Amino acid sequence: MRKDFSLDEIMIQVRYEHLGTKAYGESWDYQESLMKKALDIKAARHKDPQSTIAQQAIEHYLLLVRHPHVYTLGKSGYYAHLLLSEQKLKEINAVFFPTNRGGDITYHGPGQMVAYPILDLEQFFTDLGRYMRTLEEIIIQTIGAFGIQGGRLEGSTGVWLDANDPSKARKICAMGVKCSRWVTLHGLALNINTDLSYFGHIVPCGIVDKGVTSMQKELGHEVDEAAVEKVFLEKFAEAFQVELIS
Repeated sequence: MRKDFSLDEIMIQVRYEHLGTKAYGESWDYQESLMKKALDIKAARHKDPQSTIAQQAIEHYLLLVRHPHVYTLGKSGYYAHLLLSEQKLKEINAVFFPTNRGGDITYHGPGQMVAYPILDLEQFFTDLGRYMRTLEEIIIQTIGAFGIQGGRLEGSTGVWLDANDPSKARKICAMGVKCSRWVTLHGLALNINTDLSYFGHIVPCGIVDKGVTSMQKELGHEVDEAAVEKVFLEKFAEAFQVELIS
């Protein structure tokens, strides 16, 4: 991805952490703390380049996590796209969070791979559109390794199946990010063995005429989530030309 990257260079390192199953709010707080570290260093470099904090390296992170049932609403979303009352949310054991990411409403839950890259794009490329297309390509290649052909739907983010056929188009991976001073937050959610009935309680990503799917539904059997994560990590490292460290 980096224009002047060569095999002779030391690859950028990205610290990989699998958080296991963790509540959405806790994961968001952790992301924010990692972003703040990076932004504090950037601010110090601008204000006092000789200070101790300004001399620190900005670390990159890739977090994988599974969330309990949760609906999240992006900054450009509409509360009306949540089709449940507070009482109904409790009945299905779900919670709701307005967030500071882009996009509309989506669902996270068991059987889904959620990935949060916290990257300083100034060390890669300063193009948010390119960043989103790169994330999409990583997912397209990941599901492709399992025999599922993904693609892009014009005017929408995420990864879709049969995107060229309006009557069949369905989303398998949702994406929504925030970027501050070129440091990224939030990320993507790939439906692997997800209970798709939970999407019936929202207008997913604000799109009323398209469906949602999962790897399990497309393949007709439960999918090894660890195997999907392994391929995803490989494709992520290749796409961004980084070394993942733990």
